[in-house]
Parts: sequence; C-alpha cells; structure tokens
Amino acid sequence: MPSLQSAPKIEPLQRQSLARFTIGQDRNGRWVVQDRQGLVGGVFISEHAARNFAADECDHHPEQICRAADGIILPFTALERGDNDIH
Repeated sequence: MPSLQSAPKIEPLQRQSLARFTIGQDRNGRWVVQDRQGLVGGVFISEHAARNFAADECDHHPEQICRAADGIILPFTALERGDNDIH
C-alpha cells in the first residue's frame, strides 16, 4: 500500500477537484478534513494527523486527497454547533 510519507505534495483543490477529501485549516488554525459529500471528516491538531486520517479513510490512495489552497478557510460544521471533539 502506498504511503503518504513518500507521496508527492498534496495538490491544491483547484488542481484536483475530483479528490474525495480536502484538508485545510479553519479560522482558528485547526486542521480540518472534509469529504466531498460531507459525510466523513474531523478536526485535528496537526496537518500530519489530518493527512493520516484521510489516508486511512481512502485506503491510502493519495490521489483522493487534496489540500485547500492557501488562504481558503475550511469550516467544520460540528464545531459550529459546539461539538469540540478534536482528534
């Protein structure tokens, strides 16, 4: 199984719009993972943790993960509701 550690840099969303997961930061600097359908995701303390979560969820297919472009804020709906479970 391919490793994200040996994978090339995650491409920004504009270049890989068919990826299942997007990784980025919320307005507080926490790392967020969202899937395209809004069914799977989470908030993480580091980009590394977010990447590992996304990789596990997509069976380590790096082409299924993209990174939001710099300056794009990724809100996480559960935090907006007050659920502060951070992984």
